[in-house]
Amino acid sequence: MKATLIYGAGDVRVEHVPDPKLLEPTDAVVRVLRSCICGSDLWPYGSKATQDHGDRIGHEFLGVVEDIGTEVTGLKPGDVVVAPFVWADNTCDFCREGLQTSCRHGGQWGSTDVDGGQGEAVRVPQASGTLVKLPVGEDSALLPSLLSLSDVFPTGHHCAVTAGVTPRTTVTVIGDGAVGLSAVLAAKRLGAEQIILMGRHTDRTDLGRAFGATDVVAERGEEGVEKVRELTGGDGTHTVLECVGLKPAIETAFGVVRDGGTVSRVGAPQYPDVPADFGVFFRNITLTGGVAPARAYIEELLPDVLDGRIEPGKVFDRTVGLDDVPGGYRAMADRDALKVLIRP
Repeated sequence: MKATLIYGAGDVRVEHVPDPKLLEPTDAVVRVLRSCICGSDLWPYGSKATQDHGDRIGHEFLGVVEDIGTEVTGLKPGDVVVAPFVWADNTCDFCREGLQTSCRHGGQWGSTDVDGGQGEAVRVPQASGTLVKLPVGEDSALLPSLLSLSDVFPTGHHCAVTAGVTPRTTVTVIGDGAVGLSAVLAAKRLGAEQIILMGRHTDRTDLGRAFGATDVVAERGEEGVEKVRELTGGDGTHTVLECVGLKPAIETAFGVVRDGGTVSRVGAPQYPDVPADFGVFFRNITLTGGVAPARAYIEELLPDVLDGRIEPGKVFDRTVGLDDVPGGYRAMADRDALKVLIRP
């Protein structure tokens, strides 16, 4: 089959690799219908050291079950399924607590002997606990929004939930990437009435307004902080959803949060230290967030997608075939595309 491999910064290739097969009785083989490129894939794309062998890449996919191991339950060949961005047994103590990202028997796509999601098929370990069956056909118009349940929308939802967003809280979302826009949609779904989106790309902030943002702040740094405070009577917002992962973003988050408020960060942090000095401490700011346990949220979010109440798949603004994945990476890295959908 064909799959995507990364050899170093800027060097993504689509090559022939061995077809996946069952290795454990808990495995399934899934033929990929849709995959995509994640903003977090751009970090290795921009910085990975060059090597003479490629690593599998991609962690968001949905597809059709082709084969199952003897211990797989609840699934059969022909089922359309979505996979969260890590695999997990969904039965260990961490999984039962809703923390499948810490599963004692789980792991990441693209690791040793495990396929990446950006290919024609994937061997899925712990298939019964990992895969969620979808009540749709292979050609459903809902596939882009259902694919978003693999990572990007649950990540935005996790940011809003851990921040404590409710109809009584005001919200600032930092970042107009796919996760930031998903966080806007999640905050709106949770009932927030004032949602300030900090972003400067008009095509993206326009989508943010469609998702529920009431205000857009294009300014950055101190100017952006002052603008948010002007919009909130000088206090800032109760919650801040930091969806970038760079140090200026977390600094802005502390600048725009209301005293006693909460900053949730889900942007993969590219800084070693959080700039939470005594001033932040004295204001009683709570810092939370972290990697989203997408598997814990899929069943909750799925009905709203199936009913069309939300359309998180609108974050996909470009579709490519598998052979064109390298161009998809370039488009996202150059900010020519928000999030690229892959149709193998």
